Amino acid sequence: MKLTAMYVGAVLGPGVLVLPALANEAAGPASVLAWVALLALSVPVAVSFARLGERHRGGVVGFVRTAFGPRAARPVAWWFYLVGVPFGVLGGALVGGRYVAHALGGGDPAVIGIVLLAAAFAANYAGVRVSAGVQVLLVGLLAVLLAVAVAVNVPAVSRDDFEPFAPHGWLAVGHAAVVLFFAFSGWEAAGNLADEFTDPRRATRRTLVVVTVLYLGLAVTTAGTTSDVPLADLLERAFGPSARVVTAVAAALLAFGAINTYLAGGARLGGRHGLTGLLVLCAVLTGVTLLRHVELDVLMGVASTTLAVVTAAGLAAAVKLLRSRTAALALGCTALVVAFSGALLLVPLVVGVAALVGTRVSARVASAAPAGRSSS
Repeated sequence: MKLTAMYVGAVLGPGVLVLPALANEAAGPASVLAWVALLALSVPVAVSFARLGERHRGGVVGFVRTAFGPRAARPVAWWFYLVGVPFGVLGGALVGGRYVAHALGGGDPAVIGIVLLAAAFAANYAGVRVSAGVQVLLVGLLAVLLAVAVAVNVPAVSRDDFEPFAPHGWLAVGHAAVVLFFAFSGWEAAGNLADEFTDPRRATRRTLVVVTVLYLGLAVTTAGTTSDVPLADLLERAFGPSARVVTAVAAALLAFGAINTYLAGGARLGGRHGLTGLLVLCAVLTGVTLLRHVELDVLMGVASTTLAVVTAAGLAAAVKLLRSRTAALALGCTALVVAFSGALLLVPLVVGVAALVGTRVSARVASAAPAGRSSS
């Protein structure tokens, strides 16, 4: 049950607070097709990472190292640890802060987001087992809130909500899929924790059921919305005057759950001082974001694209290690999503090249060191 909660917390993240609106802006009601496509993609991705987690240790970086060697694993580690986790958790925290501030009718979204981020760091410093126990309660409450909101709003959905269906053309569905990928990433982060628990396949199946039901419900009930806070609208119709408090709670739970799992997975990747390293990275990124007024969609776009590349690398490892057609199908579909990322691909490209150059320089220094000592 704890691993299921960690998986759901990673996948069912704060992206559902703002991504329905961004996806509708990109593709109109046709964004529903992107939701459906990514849900279908989640099945082979989740199955592949669960099978890898059963047979190999080290999470996605360990999978790539086993399949292709340490040199190939270095860029994946940099992508996940230096970019995916810091940008993802900060973006998620700020999304949660924005919703909480909206729900409460005031307050600084950045300050609220930083508080959420600090709480997740504190939970992880307390240990992954403690964090997982807290996650069970949080995810349960969150699932109930979203399920009630969806159930109440589904009868109000009409045909008019889906017209015109594709106002920006069919290619816009691909761009919507890139936007939404952040809401579906998480399997690669949760994969870092699989060997801490028993039966990751059962946890994967449970997570897929929960995520499919809730995401399809959100996709249908928010189709065609022009609101910047679509989930708040759903909750208001479901809970009436108390919706503001409910929205604040839901936003906090969504943000904390995803941040908690990403920090747990990233900390393991960073080694002995991995969590402290992430704390420093997030502090620096937060400072830059606030000083330079970096837009939230930029943070989430960088995180989404980088995590898609990490997912593709893990699936490539699955193809080799598992000899799996399921993984090959998932890899092809993920590569298609990555292809729609456009200029954002420059971020993982530059970081990947830097990782490879750093590996080569380190190897040369290491090989030269004995010669230097022997000649002295």
